[in-house]
Amino acid sequence: MNEISNKPSRAWVKLTAPYQNPDLRRSLGQLANSLVPYLALWVAMAWAFKAGWWPVTLLLALPAAGMLVRLFIIFHDCTHSSFFKDQKWNDRIGLVLGVLTFTPYHSWRRSHAIHHATSGDLDRRGIGDVDTLTVREYMNLSWFDRLRYRLYRHPFVLFLIGAPFLFLVINRFPLKSDPERERRGVHLTSLAILLVAIVLSALLGWETFTVVQGAILLPASVVGVWMFYVQHQFEETYWKPHPDWDYFQAAVEGSSFYRLPPILQWFTGNIGFHHIHHLSPRVPNYELERCFRENPLFQNCKTLTLGQSLRTLNWRLWDEELQRMVGFARISQLQRETRIAAAGTD
Repeated sequence: MNEISNKPSRAWVKLTAPYQNPDLRRSLGQLANSLVPYLALWVAMAWAFKAGWWPVTLLLALPAAGMLVRLFIIFHDCTHSSFFKDQKWNDRIGLVLGVLTFTPYHSWRRSHAIHHATSGDLDRRGIGDVDTLTVREYMNLSWFDRLRYRLYRHPFVLFLIGAPFLFLVINRFPLKSDPERERRGVHLTSLAILLVAIVLSALLGWETFTVVQGAILLPASVVGVWMFYVQHQFEETYWKPHPDWDYFQAAVEGSSFYRLPPILQWFTGNIGFHHIHHLSPRVPNYELERCFRENPLFQNCKTLTLGQSLRTLNWRLWDEELQRMVGFARISQLQRETRIAAAGTD
């Protein structure tokens, strides 16, 4: 361990090699303990709603949403070819889970791979990430574009409106840069979702289907977007212009370790060990904690607790001068300094 520099490097990836082998028994077990409870909870919610026990439906929506988040993590592992050794089974399970999670498998796999390859690169933003402007870019915007960016980055818009909108609407359209297979996959996923909705609505009634699926999807989408947001948008994250950008530094320094209570860590499929995941996406989610625990080098990272993570909501812009995320108060400060400097020259 001593021969490895403190600076994240290719040598760090070698430490993850023993953890990169999917275990079929564990993968099937995780799929079973996530998919079966999710389907059972879905049926129980529908039964309770039709029986007039809507408070029970809403109560069951919370664990069901947790199970859907967990299924998304399995879907996410499939896109990295880390859940099964056989790529065909990663693709098959990924396609099915893509319908359940309202996410087109091939298109999301491509955009997420771009996210991993460009995370923290100021010159390659825009695909698979949360829109983030630098202070200089924001100050050069028109008042209308500033307002639009402020609205986009407001927690209410980003999470309560933007998160479900992402899964329900945005995911129904391919990216302009998507190749033909990915574009076709988006439309086939949308068609499969529509067919499931029609069948379940015919069997249970459209009101039941809409209430049950909506009650699950809303909190699940908020949690999903939050997990992605919080692990890259903390104050001391990593952003560099492309000539200075380094993949390994971006992976470890630009991704946090989100220390969650055990039950939340279970529902979120260990994705809180995000720095290890970005360093080596081929590590299955169920091996991330062991990799972290057995390699002290990975424990020297940016750690966020549940309480500390709420502070990330304050950071909206990357300040290239301070080399950290800042809030909009920084703009007011710079404007005051500019006025004072201008007054001093008069």
